[in-house]
Amino acid sequence: MSDVSPIRNTWKAVHDHSRQYADFTFVYPVISRRSRGLSIGVNLNPDKICNFNCIYCEVDRRTPPRATAVDRTRLRAELDTMIRCVKDGGLAGDPRFAGVPDSVLRDIKDIAFSGDGEPTMLSGFSECVRIVAEVRARESLASTKIVLITNAAGLDKADVRRGLEILDANNGQIWGKLDAGTEAYFRSVNRSNIRFDRILKNLTETARVRPIVIQSLFLRVRGVVMPPEELEAYCQRLREITGAGGRILAVHAYTVARPTPEPYATRLEAAELESLAATIRARTGLQVDTFA
Repeated sequence: MSDVSPIRNTWKAVHDHSRQYADFTFVYPVISRRSRGLSIGVNLNPDKICNFNCIYCEVDRRTPPRATAVDRTRLRAELDTMIRCVKDGGLAGDPRFAGVPDSVLRDIKDIAFSGDGEPTMLSGFSECVRIVAEVRARESLASTKIVLITNAAGLDKADVRRGLEILDANNGQIWGKLDAGTEAYFRSVNRSNIRFDRILKNLTETARVRPIVIQSLFLRVRGVVMPPEELEAYCQRLREITGAGGRILAVHAYTVARPTPEPYATRLEAAELESLAATIRARTGLQVDTFA
């Protein structure tokens, strides 16, 4: 079933997902359609370093980073301050959130590791997860998820696995990227030196331990929507994950929302995205939510 977002069309102006907020360095608030409300982002990549170079990535790497390392003490302090601001209704007076109901601005749906690069590249990733879990517990945010948004390349690292265990104990959820069905398409869209089979293995092994969400961005590449044979290969990869015992909660199918570094990487219309989603549902039996 296609996602019917509770985020009203009149709120689209706040969907810029900027990772800069006031004088904060690591923490930022956004209204997220995929989170279905207010998400507090945690940017573990202020240096803007990533092991993918996706043709659709909206991160501005022409502008120098505000920081080159993660100050864990400051991260904790910023998260404390942001949560207090939300609880006190402090976001309501921000023009960025004009038109968003107060009830939404006081309800933290998730705290998401989503930054200007790949979160699992950080040395000491698990310690940052622990900090977030401790703040969440102290602030009595039992219904708030902790979400890791990841390209899956680092899910096999020992420290990352320790972090995933902390997520498991704290209402955590993993959103793992899968934009392709073949190595060739993966390299053309995600432009990474990491092998595609490593990504697939990491997604499978992670999903065998706990249910995960697959996040897939579909787009036009030089005017062409994902070809039928590539879409079939993509569906086969999903079937292989579930066939090996991996559990997929849902597929988040979305498209380009902001300017891309490559002019040939362009968005799909809502009907095109829904058509792809319908095929994925039919070929895999999985829940597919669309976010156009």
